[in-house]
Amino acid sequence: MPTILLTGFEAFGGEAVNPSWEAVRQLDGWECRGHHVAARLMPCVFGAALGALDRAVAETEPVALLGVGQAQSRAELSLERVAVNLDDARIPDNAGNQPIDAPVVAGGPAAYLASLPVKAIAAALRDAGIPAGLSHSAGSFVCNHLFYGACHLRAVRRPAMRVGFLHIPLAPEQAVRHPGSPSMAVEQVVAGLRIAVETILTTAEDRHEAAGTLD
Repeated sequence: MPTILLTGFEAFGGEAVNPSWEAVRQLDGWECRGHHVAARLMPCVFGAALGALDRAVAETEPVALLGVGQAQSRAELSLERVAVNLDDARIPDNAGNQPIDAPVVAGGPAAYLASLPVKAIAAALRDAGIPAGLSHSAGSFVCNHLFYGACHLRAVRRPAMRVGFLHIPLAPEQAVRHPGSPSMAVEQVVAGLRIAVETILTTAEDRHEAAGTLD
């Protein structure tokens, strides 16, 4: 049975949980339209995240990969359109690394476009009453690092694997410690992920999403 791979991150930045992992792990083993969903936990560490991703892809052989990460400033499910070849960390990762102005992949393209149907996913989420939108910046921390690495993996070794990334808000139990920060219940994120997977399996790439790189 073909596989859809969902990835979430471990907690970072002093948080006790990361809602990206709390959400995706609930879908591990789910079957949707003849596809098996696998969830894998990624370290919030530059470099190590790409190693873990490579192992997860080799193990599951996914036809599509959707990475998920938390972003404190996001008030909705944000479908990322662009992964940039830049590591520029505002805070250290979980191993104490804090790269500044470094490439994700030396000599790689300046950027990649998501190859999942991000507009269709955002529209389906909104139709279901879940706040969602498109984003043109995945930042320059480990989320973008993983997103770019996944896109590069597709470009050089796995052209049939469609790739995208979704940023989610903090969970309510996190937001109470960050006054003014938006939040979303993990249960609603899980519902959104189910819709995203359904949409991935029923929607083709458009020409912009299939274009690949931005040089």
